[in-house]
Amino acid sequence: MKAKTWLASACIGASVMLGGLAHAEAPLEPSGIVTIDQTQFGFIIGGSVGGGVLTIDGVAHDFKIGGISLGANFGASELAASGEVYNLKKLEDFPGNYVTTGGQVALGGGQGGMQLQNSKGVVMRLQATTKGLQFNVGAGGVNVYFEKK
Repeated sequence: MKAKTWLASACIGASVMLGGLAHAEAPLEPSGIVTIDQTQFGFIIGGSVGGGVLTIDGVAHDFKIGGISLGANFGASELAASGEVYNLKKLEDFPGNYVTTGGQVALGGGQGGMQLQNSKGVVMRLQATTKGLQFNVGAGGVNVYFEKK
């Protein structure tokens, strides 16, 4: 009797697991790629300035980037980042305020990853390399915008 109960439990468990896999969300497809060069600086309140290129279907779109972070900020560093953009349905959705939270430390030549998202749901997943010394704990964000020509 115990063997039948165990077998039934195993079958139910397997069907629940496999059913969950069938309903899992498909991975996001990148909408484009992005590269960013940014200088970060701070003493108590931090800031950043820079620019980048968004490439969609082989067409490059230059943009500017700036931001402020609140919390403990000390030092200066240069950041070079590249990655993929997701959930970008139209070019007009790319500009905006992108936010992230957490802490990061760049000592010398560090590497790390970050994810930024704007209010329109556009996500940038970036791999970054930094030069310099920067200590940053707190919430921060960046403003991304296209320059008017």
